[in-house]
Amino acid sequence: MNKIFRETMIAALLATASMTLASAENAGSGNEGRAIQSIRMLTLEDAQVLANAAQARAAQDDWTVAIAVVDAGGHLLVFRRMDGTQIGSSEIAIRKAESAFLFKRPTKDLEDLIARDGLAHVMTLQNVTAVEGGLPIIHGGQVIGAIGISGVTAAQDGIIAAAGVDALE
Repeated sequence: MNKIFRETMIAALLATASMTLASAENAGSGNEGRAIQSIRMLTLEDAQVLANAAQARAAQDDWTVAIAVVDAGGHLLVFRRMDGTQIGSSEIAIRKAESAFLFKRPTKDLEDLIARDGLAHVMTLQNVTAVEGGLPIIHGGQVIGAIGISGVTAAQDGIIAAAGVDALE
């Protein structure tokens, strides 16, 4: 056999062996015929729509609030603090959005848990802001982000957050 032919044959055999090995590794893994799951991403434009709607709802009643929107990784995507909003509301709005994202539920649910069962359930959890005003953004059964509002009463924060989420649907 000449050298080029031998090298070509060896390369072909190695490629075949590599594909056979990969097939054997996947056999029985439960991945046969499974499709990769896709989720909708919360875009900057989506986050702006949420924030605009929330700000408009707050302005409707002359409420001043901080508005935070986080993405599917729980990272801050949009933040606004309306003129006249207390400085402390900035951090609270962000924490409400993060809590709603991390626990895949409205922060009102966490607030209600404390009211019903006491602090013990929530005190052991990190990154929890158990005050109404944070809502997860759900699309196709997946949490793709969250919004958090702070600046007025908890119930009013919840109204504003709902207006933001409703604008995206």
